[in-house]
Amino acid sequence: MRKLGILFVFFIMFLSGQAQLEIGGFVGGSYYIGEINPKIPFRQTNLGFGVLFRYALNSRWAVKLNIYEGVLTGDDKIVKFNEGRSLKFKSDIMELGGVAEFNFLPYFTGSTKNYVTPYIFGGVGVVFHIAKVGDVKLRDKYTEGQEFADELEPDNSSERNYSHAAFCIPFGVGVKYSFSKRIAVSLEWGMRKTFSDYIDDISYTYYQYPDAYTEGSSDYNDLLYSDPNLDHEPNMQRGNSENDDWYSFAGLTITYNINLKNRNKCSDFQIGY
Repeated sequence: MRKLGILFVFFIMFLSGQAQLEIGGFVGGSYYIGEINPKIPFRQTNLGFGVLFRYALNSRWAVKLNIYEGVLTGDDKIVKFNEGRSLKFKSDIMELGGVAEFNFLPYFTGSTKNYVTPYIFGGVGVVFHIAKVGDVKLRDKYTEGQEFADELEPDNSSERNYSHAAFCIPFGVGVKYSFSKRIAVSLEWGMRKTFSDYIDDISYTYYQYPDAYTEGSSDYNDLLYSDPNLDHEPNMQRGNSENDDWYSFAGLTITYNINLKNRNKCSDFQIGY
């Protein structure tokens, strides 16, 4: 992740020699949609924050690169969609994303006329996630038998030994407002469709009988991360493997236009002067 961050910085340094580059920060909330919370927006919302770089191609189109961090949590006993399952998780996430933004109205930071617009955005990204209970990494506890994946379900072994990184598709809506020649703010709500069903460490089935281990042994204690109530049998449904997990970042961005030198050379940016 550190190498990706360095490459990201060098790319921004290259863009800084161009016009219409903005740098800024994001603060807001992050939440998750998945097996524990399948449909309720903003349920168990946590703090999200990050940095972003926006490059305006013209008054309608811009591209944005971002590094966002947040926390995703889910708890069956709080959401109550499947309260008897008693599973929970907390995951610190980091997203590296790139999106294209389309302004519904002509807009650029610093305009005295075209200073507000609604917009939509969409793009691609990578999210790094590690689901935990306390300080324990759930993937290391093989909660769905990943250690025995080839024996249990050979066709799904590659999926069940999941990665802590996943591709995602960010998209959403927002409103931009230019406060001054250099400062702008925006409110946005963005969803992320991920290509992983293990953001919450829940996807397939239970794999072991609760009485297979001696009470108090390390294996028995590990089993509690898979089945806290010890009341499920192998192959009983634990999650829905047909639906990948989602998450969201929603909040406020503040950006500063660090380069205006070429604005007067482009007719697209002369609107409003």
